[in-house]
Amino acid sequence: MMRGMGNMQSMMKQMQKLQKNMQADQEKLHETEFTGKAPEDMVLATFTGDHQLKDLTIKEEAVDPDDVDMLQDFVIAAVNDAMAQIDDATQKTMGKYSRLAGM
Repeated sequence: MMRGMGNMQSMMKQMQKLQKNMQADQEKLHETEFTGKAPEDMVLATFTGDHQLKDLTIKEEAVDPDDVDMLQDFVIAAVNDAMAQIDDATQKTMGKYSRLAGM
């Protein structure tokens, strides 16, 4: 009977360690910066892993008062590129925890 309790304590310690590792990985991911790029680097959008916009760089050539749509498309492309990078990194970093939880 007592042997089962030791296994339970060991499992709880493993879960706590896993949770600490998961939190540390998530914090590291949130601090990482991702830069999305529009074609020809006309617009660069830098986000942190927790989806906060940190910087937006727009090349002068991208600003054409007669073609605002093009600039909007560049911004959308850069933002979407950064979001895809964040999603990919999140999946790679945090995906291992969801696989473990499913065991």
